[in-house]
Amino acid sequence: MQAQTGFGGGCHWCTEAVFQGIRGVTLVKQGWIASRPPDDIFSEAVIVHYAPKVIPLDILIEIHLLTHASQQNHSMRRKYRSAIYARNASQLVLAKQRLEVVAKGFDKPVVTRVLPLAVFKPSDEAYQNYYRTDPMRPFCRTHIEPKLQKIRTEYTNYAATAPRKP
Repeated sequence: MQAQTGFGGGCHWCTEAVFQGIRGVTLVKQGWIASRPPDDIFSEAVIVHYAPKVIPLDILIEIHLLTHASQQNHSMRRKYRSAIYARNASQLVLAKQRLEVVAKGFDKPVVTRVLPLAVFKPSDEAYQNYYRTDPMRPFCRTHIEPKLQKIRTEYTNYAATAPRKP
């Protein structure tokens, strides 16, 4: 059985690469997500398709919170919103509960919001799989690779053993 949810973690290239490196994630599409008013402005995000028996949603939420600036407010936060986008009521409840638990382990307040996913607009195909198409780009080496290393170190059981081709 497959499930899907959305994550906004600033740059969708970074967020895409993080979730592509997780066992049990079968597809990641990056683009823009809008919620309901007043959060109906599109922000960079990804849709993650996953096998819940391999990678549970609560672990995906933990990984998300630990691999982006979930505690940082900045002037571009609307475009680069830190969010967990729920597809249904049960995801909404689980995401709020997990966020509350994980946030207790941080030294500053978490700015990540749990929102209902209303609309997803995928990026053009040319921009999908950004890290996989050229991991040697300076952006990838500087911003994405440290996040992937964190997954390989802190979530060994969930880190994919080898990169999957797009």
